[in-house]
Amino acid sequence: MTALRLGLTGGIGSGKSTVAQMLAHLGATLIDADAISRAATAANGVAIDALEAAFGSAFITPERALDRDQMRALVFADASAKARLESIVHPLVGQEIARQAEHAQRAGSHCIVFDIPLLVESRHWRASLQRVLVVDCSVQTQVERVTLRSGLDSAAVRRIVDAQVSRAQRLQAADYVLFNDGIALDVLERQVRQMAPLFGL
Repeated sequence: MTALRLGLTGGIGSGKSTVAQMLAHLGATLIDADAISRAATAANGVAIDALEAAFGSAFITPERALDRDQMRALVFADASAKARLESIVHPLVGQEIARQAEHAQRAGSHCIVFDIPLLVESRHWRASLQRVLVVDCSVQTQVERVTLRSGLDSAAVRRIVDAQVSRAQRLQAADYVLFNDGIALDVLERQVRQMAPLFGL
């Protein structure tokens, strides 16, 4: 039996990662694109040598990890740097996602959840998924949640939110929507459980 390929996305602070864990608890196989990307750029990650060759040793820490602060500053100042960074990291992340998905399929998973923050921004992903679940909330809620957990000021968080695709664009790409705004965690979990049969869980 072929597993359902479910894309999961949502803006920063939407609760997407919480929903991902709830689906995993219900039996879905979770593939976390962010976690794979972080591993690729962590100490001795698969992307480190290529990043050093492209950007220089100043962007690599003594532990052989990507210096995220340095890279963030460069990408903010130079749009072409972001494209170069993505051209190195994204193919490696894609290869690992494909490897994990194949493993899950062979293991008999009924539902593979692809937790992909930039799902809507990438035309590639939508074509390879059967359904897309968007975790949604108001922009104000996004800002409040991220400000609380990160220590950043609201203006900085607002800039991060504004840099992502709009809420309307995300909703337009959705087959299913979970509205996670002003509800308790147990209510969110109940909603996830109610949707689970749609995903073969």
